[in-house]
Amino acid sequence: MLCDACPLECRADRALGPGTCGAGDRFEVSTIQLHHWEEPPVSGTRGSGTVFFSHCNLSCRFCQNYTISQLGTGRPMSAAELEAAILDLVAAGAHNVNLVTPTQYTDMLLPLLEHLAPRLPVPVVWNSNGYEKTDRIRRLAGLVRVWLPDIKYFSDDLALACSSAPRYFAHASAAVAEMLRQAGPNRYDENGTILSGVIIRHLVLPGQAGDSIRILDWLAAHHGTDLTISLMAQYYPAWRARELPGFDRRLAPDEYRRVTDRLHELGFENGFTQELDSASADYTPDFT
Repeated sequence: MLCDACPLECRADRALGPGTCGAGDRFEVSTIQLHHWEEPPVSGTRGSGTVFFSHCNLSCRFCQNYTISQLGTGRPMSAAELEAAILDLVAAGAHNVNLVTPTQYTDMLLPLLEHLAPRLPVPVVWNSNGYEKTDRIRRLAGLVRVWLPDIKYFSDDLALACSSAPRYFAHASAAVAEMLRQAGPNRYDENGTILSGVIIRHLVLPGQAGDSIRILDWLAAHHGTDLTISLMAQYYPAWRARELPGFDRRLAPDEYRRVTDRLHELGFENGFTQELDSASADYTPDFT
C-alpha cells in the first residue's frame, strides 16, 4: 500500500522502507507518560496520558522535539502493545489519551481507535502539527473527541523555508475547520478538564509577528472569536534553527506583545498565553 496519509503524499511503500516522514509500517514510540505541561484543561490535575510517536511529516528546522521527530528516537511497538500501554495510562489516572504527532501513523491508528476508543472512559486527544488531510480527519470522527492542532504558518514561503511543507496553511486551515465542525463548542468537566472540543496552538516565531497576526485575523474572520487559542512564546533555537536567518534567538518581548495585543483587540477571550521564560529546554520532556 502506497502511503498518502498526509499532504506530502510521498507514495512510499512503507513495508519496504520509510516514507518521507521517516516512519515505516510499524508504530514507533519514544515516550509514554503522564504529562503535566500541556494546556491546563488537557493536563488537568493528574496529567495527560501522552504517547509521543517517533518521526514527523514536517521537517521543522527549529523543532524542540527533534530527537524523536527528526532523529527518530524510539522503539517499535505492535498495535497490541500500544493498546496495552494506553490502557495502562488510563489505569494510572490519565485524564485523556494524548496522541502526540500521530499524523504519519493515521492509517494504522484508525483500526486501533475503532477497536479501543469506544471502550475508553476518557477522551482521545489528536495532538498534531496541523499538516493533515481533511479526508483522514473526517475518518477520525467519533474516535477523537479533543483536537489539539497547530496552525504554524500563514505564509507558504515561511512554511517551505522552515518545515518543507508545501501549501501548509491551505491544508492546516481546512483540517482545523473540519475539527471544529466535528467537535462543536468545547465541553469541560466540573474541574475544567476538557472532555471534547478544539484548542488551536500557535507558536510565535522570532521576526514573524506579522505572520502570527495574519493567522489570528483569519481565524477571527472565518471562525469567530469564541475559539480557544493557545498562543505560545516558548521558541528557543533548537535543532537546525541557526541555519534560518533570524531564528538564532528567542522572542523579543515586544514581538510577543504585538501578537497578544492583536489577540485581545480581535476579541478572543478563551485560551492561554505564556511567559517568555517558558522558552527553555527545561519544559521539553527527556525523550532519552
